[in-house]
Amino acid sequence: LRPPTVIGQFHTLFFGSIRMFFLGVLGFAVYGNEALHFSCDPDKREVNLFCYNQFRPITPQVFWALQLVIVLVPGAFFHLYAACKSIKQEDILQKSSYTGFYIFSVFLRIVLEVVAFWLQIQLFGFKVNAVYMCDVGALDKKFNFTRCMVPEHFEKTIFLIAMYTFTVITVILCVAEIFEISCRRLGFLKTQ
Repeated sequence: LRPPTVIGQFHTLFFGSIRMFFLGVLGFAVYGNEALHFSCDPDKREVNLFCYNQFRPITPQVFWALQLVIVLVPGAFFHLYAACKSIKQEDILQKSSYTGFYIFSVFLRIVLEVVAFWLQIQLFGFKVNAVYMCDVGALDKKFNFTRCMVPEHFEKTIFLIAMYTFTVITVILCVAEIFEISCRRLGFLKTQ
């Protein structure tokens, strides 16, 4: 069962293919070796690990993978429901209960994307700086702060902006899909 709207089908293609490919291939290339090349002054394993964990409470790849999985859940539930009830694609836009359930799943995707967008801002910001000031007071060091060098900070900043852009595009597509469904239900657009 594919999505009942053209926008929904494009969203599936965009979300399923482009976004996952971008994250899987380029995300690993940009962030895959970050912990190994993160170095602090003094360059000791204990300090580097402590500061890296402070710098990245969750790695961006793990966060974005969780975001993708969580955002897929509402659509997966709808498709599971549709498969169990043997709902045909054309019935989704013609029966109010199916349409309502489908719109709810799209709305839930929007909410989850917005929450993920907010969390990404809280965790990563919009820019990765070249230097991170680490609070090493818990390690009983002479100094409370130490400088750490963040590898490929410019590439990471570009990737962050790209992931924000993907989230915004996904939200726009979901809003457009709800609008398309509403227009079809009100008779402004012909059903496919």
